[in-house]
Amino acid sequence: MSAEPSWDLYRTFLSVLEHGSLSAAARELGLTQPTVGRHVDALEHAVGAQLFTRSPAGLLPSEIALDLRPYAATLAATSASLLRAASGKRGEVAGTVRVSASEVIAVEVLPPILASLADAHPALCIELSASDAVEDLLNREADLAVRMTEPSQEALIARRIGDILVGLFAHRRYLERHGVPRTTAELAGHRLVGFDRQTAYIRAMSTRYPIFEGLTFSFRADSNLAQLAAIRAGLGIGFCQCGLAVDDPDLVRVLPRAFEVPLGTWVAMHEDLKGSPRCRATFDALVAGLEAYRKKALAEAIQLIPRHAGKPARVRQGGQPRHRRGAARTARSG
Repeated sequence: MSAEPSWDLYRTFLSVLEHGSLSAAARELGLTQPTVGRHVDALEHAVGAQLFTRSPAGLLPSEIALDLRPYAATLAATSASLLRAASGKRGEVAGTVRVSASEVIAVEVLPPILASLADAHPALCIELSASDAVEDLLNREADLAVRMTEPSQEALIARRIGDILVGLFAHRRYLERHGVPRTTAELAGHRLVGFDRQTAYIRAMSTRYPIFEGLTFSFRADSNLAQLAAIRAGLGIGFCQCGLAVDDPDLVRVLPRAFEVPLGTWVAMHEDLKGSPRCRATFDALVAGLEAYRKKALAEAIQLIPRHAGKPARVRQGGQPRHRRGAARTARSG
């Protein structure tokens, strides 16, 4: 390898890897296509190997390029983290903070929480990464994360929020047209909204909850947001966080006693950031806001249980005392 390449070359390299073309990378980076080409040539010269080959499908990465990818990604995360840290002022809640959360939490739950945080700290700049992929807090891909799996790294500080419940829901209009299933067996006669491919998590849920067995989805999407939009549009019956249905009178709970999945929820950040005012304020705001979201959903769901429905089933809230289970709106069976 010759002289040490500059960070700009690695940034361009990552963009070409992601998009598969010089022109697309140039648009993303705000550079000209010839400049991107020169960056790739310079990096290839520095490492002494070809990084891409041309094909009808675009630029294909070589084996060496794929080997370099995780290291370049770490450089990118470190560079972004450095800039966020430098943007803050000592002792003040100011600068940039990056929060990672799943698509549904990021779009449906966090905006009002972050709006209150921004009102309280006007000098704070908030970046929100909405992705179901788990971003690496140890490599500073984000400063804080809302996770639906328990953080296992020892270097992380995590606060358990509790369980966010997921149930089966449908739009009121769909149920008026197609009827309300009274048993899990009757789900086979309904349009179902669900995932388009099996993941390790979904396979685990299928093993734990037999209701998944034999279900055929009429509408499939790899995005939880797309599935939620389909349910709201009346496409069929699908999975929805119970808290999202509390303020939507058109979303009706289906088979509440047959299906309910508790999603354990945590807020996490790297322990090195606990002394950062911007990260500490954001951490506290996320914890308070998500706890309020969970408690409101439970309280209002219990209040909305029809009297004729009988005594509701009970669920365990992640090591906390058992609470009576309810639904935002429970569809009548028959």
